[in-house]
Amino acid sequence: MRRSHLQLASIRKLKMKFTFQHNNDPKHTSKSTNVWLHQKKINVLEVPSQSPDLNPIERLRGDLKRAVQRRCPNNLTDLEHFCKEEWANIATSRCAMLIDSYPKRLSAVIKSKGASTKY
Repeated sequence: MRRSHLQLASIRKLKMKFTFQHNNDPKHTSKSTNVWLHQKKINVLEVPSQSPDLNPIERLRGDLKRAVQRRCPNNLTDLEHFCKEEWANIATSRCAMLIDSYPKRLSAVIKSKGASTKY
């Protein structure tokens, strides 16, 4: 069983409700992906493409990128090692803050009519 299937099974065992968000990359919006999401009864949050302000993972990726760059990896092995270490160091409170700020970010994107925001 693939990792995503295991995660989905674990979430269902906990009877958690969640909404899936992706970035409208063509592989995420393909017919086969949409059919799979529908079959698994996964709620998908519809967001405009090219909207990093609405995607919390983009902020986490930025955090990760800056942390790894500060460590100046010299090769792919260092890069992989530093990425894993720095990812593990991201505080859960940072993730919670990004999720909690979503309504404000959404309002800002609507107000800016999809243009860049302070987020």
